[in-house]
Amino acid sequence: MLRQYELVEKVRSYDPDADEAMINRAYVFSMQKHGTQIRASGDPYFSHPIEVAGILTDLHLDDETIVTAILHDTIEDTVATPEEIERHFGGNVARLVDGVTKLSRIEAQSESQRAAENLRKFLLAMSGDIRVLLVKLADRLHNMRTLHFIKSEEKRRRIARETMDIYAPLAERIGMYEFMTEMQTLAFREVEPDAYASIARRLEQLHKGGGEKMIDRIARGLKAHLEANGVEAEVQGREKHPYSIWRKMAERHVSFEQLSDVMAFRAIVPSVDQCYRTLGLIHQRWPVVPGRFKDFISTPKRNGYQSLHTTVIHDEQMRIEIQIRTADMHARAEHGLAAHWAYKEGAAEAAAQHPWISDLVEILEHAASAEELLEHTRMAMYQDRIFAFTPKGELIQLPKGATPIDFAYAVHTDLGDQTVGSKINGRVMPLRTPLENGDQVEILVSKAQHPQPGWLSFVVTGKARAKIRRFVKSKEREETIALGRKIFDEIVQRLPQPLGWEAMAEALKRLHFHDDAALMEAIAMKRVSDVAVMEALLPGSTGSEGVKPPPQRTAISIKGLTPGVAFQLAECCHPIPGDRIVGLRREGEEIEVHTIGCDTLANGEDADWVDLAWGDESDGGTARLCVVIRNEPGSLAAIAGILGSHGANIVSMEQASRDGSFHTFHLDIEVHDVQHLMRILAALRATEVVASAERL
Repeated sequence: MLRQYELVEKVRSYDPDADEAMINRAYVFSMQKHGTQIRASGDPYFSHPIEVAGILTDLHLDDETIVTAILHDTIEDTVATPEEIERHFGGNVARLVDGVTKLSRIEAQSESQRAAENLRKFLLAMSGDIRVLLVKLADRLHNMRTLHFIKSEEKRRRIARETMDIYAPLAERIGMYEFMTEMQTLAFREVEPDAYASIARRLEQLHKGGGEKMIDRIARGLKAHLEANGVEAEVQGREKHPYSIWRKMAERHVSFEQLSDVMAFRAIVPSVDQCYRTLGLIHQRWPVVPGRFKDFISTPKRNGYQSLHTTVIHDEQMRIEIQIRTADMHARAEHGLAAHWAYKEGAAEAAAQHPWISDLVEILEHAASAEELLEHTRMAMYQDRIFAFTPKGELIQLPKGATPIDFAYAVHTDLGDQTVGSKINGRVMPLRTPLENGDQVEILVSKAQHPQPGWLSFVVTGKARAKIRRFVKSKEREETIALGRKIFDEIVQRLPQPLGWEAMAEALKRLHFHDDAALMEAIAMKRVSDVAVMEALLPGSTGSEGVKPPPQRTAISIKGLTPGVAFQLAECCHPIPGDRIVGLRREGEEIEVHTIGCDTLANGEDADWVDLAWGDESDGGTARLCVVIRNEPGSLAAIAGILGSHGANIVSMEQASRDGSFHTFHLDIEVHDVQHLMRILAALRATEVVASAERL
């Protein structure tokens, strides 16, 4: 553990103007508050915050950040209060400490909920001052270094999994690769102990076979080749860490022996021009592995990382990966966002270069549950990236597998909400098309458009998913309330006498609803029965308990409601406007709409029947047809022509049976109403190639 004077000297070595007195006060304050607390390792508890501060001094961080590290556990684990910290160390430190403090006292229903609440507070604090993240990552790194002292295997695995899912990706996203690598290695050892041991044994065998000498030999050869051609370079060689090797083995479905690029080398050169000259010299000397060159200098990663990556086949008949960068790029690659303080660029500029943080905060605002928040956060942080361009040439980074919808939401929320189509490299393409590196994407919009529930089946970014879910849920509630209001109005008509103006307020009290919107939603979802509503509105109106309410007097119009939101059109009978329809109303579910002759109605004993009506100018629906056609060339074209000429769109088509000279097809077609369908059926039956056409 660092002693008090050693910690102060480390800070003063890179920041002579640091507040030495504040660091000394924090050291003593932490030691006094933690008192006799002991860690699982048997060390005094205050050794942990001191070690965290020591990790951050290696990154040359400012005195407020170091003091925050020393105090980061005092509010959570001791009797210290935020007011006390603000009084002794100022408002900035108090705010930073509060940001790092976990919500351990929250009464949560599950471990994932507690983790999500901690993450929620942490991300919000981080968005205000990125130093919160740096302290938290150093805290987690030291905890991982001492993880083996925890006796409970289940607890060790939970902490390791959380590190792998959240903290290592966070470190990667701000470019702190040293932190990321060490966290992943320590977590991997706990989560996959057998795989870790196996890879560690293979690497040890490589050493015995002269592996270390081979790395040194290849590094010396690279350096000599560059110097012979006038490039002064520092060349470093290393093995890839066990987790990186394991992930490559899993992704490529190869064994350790088949994995050819276990070794990686780094050439650090004086300037950007020299980076590209070095690349040319390496490619002239050794054969390049196709598809393994990446230029992160001209198109940096979203975390600001810059470097040239290439893989070549070396004289030793093995693949080696080579990274080429300047000294500045190297400092930022190793310490990422923390390097901004070393370069005196400040927190504001550092945070401005990481807009993904504001994306995560936006997700926080719209996530409906703890699990959803964790899912979106992992998606936002832990995926390989691709680069796509707007028509004006602006570069947009997205996860692999992203679609035009993800692209639109990455540019702006309003653009995503209003998307109706997309052009990829000048061609109109489906919205579910996965984007490739370098695609130019143009989003086609309409102010009348809104997010579609079907988009959730193919979007991959957390931001897009959160926005779509938020809209769908608000639309569902809005339409469910509207449907409930229509049912309520019909219930009121069944009462034996008119209601007074105070009846609604009294009914809400009797039924324990805080407002009429909540009551309408409950009526639509059958969380409250019609009898209970009638009794609450007019006590004694239904007679004795258990008596059925008076029968429905008028059909309830579903005009103005969207199928699939407030109600569901049954797929067994495919009702369309013009059909006589009835709704099955079950507790907690959307109303299911059937035609009056549907066989399913006979089995709906657990549901209430609701008489429904389409209303004027309903939007149409999907009808299912059974068409038997002759086995002749052009038969299908004739059917498609008839449907097209009558303005009917084919949704799906399936061959049901084949019987010699005849084929039977089931078609789902979009129609306006029953009259439209009848005209189509008449036209099909009048066609020579059609033996029969019926509605299913």
